[in-house]
Amino acid sequence: MILVAIVAIEHLYILYLEMFRWTAPRTLRTFGLTAEQAEMSKSLAANQGLYNGFLAAGLIWGLLYPNADIGQHIEIFFLGCVLVAALFGGLTAKKSILLVQGLPALIALVCVLWL
Repeated sequence: MILVAIVAIEHLYILYLEMFRWTAPRTLRTFGLTAEQAEMSKSLAANQGLYNGFLAAGLIWGLLYPNADIGQHIEIFFLGCVLVAALFGGLTAKKSILLVQGLPALIALVCVLWL
């Protein structure tokens, strides 16, 4: 549960960066962007942030679902979604996404499945 919560919190943080802090200096450094690039991609980043929020919401839904068995299935689905998104992002945008987003989701998924 703790690992699933960590993945959810990570995606809430990404939502925050992409939707509300996209042009901030720290966010520019984090994503390796210039101020001009950030300004031009602001609406795209907000859209990505919203999707990260949906991933976090799904994981939180799984954690809070009253029936633990069904909650586990919800968690598995959304952790799988995070993994697919991390693989795609790692292959098409930035390799570090595989480690930053994919690895925590993979570890959480393995724990949910086998612990």
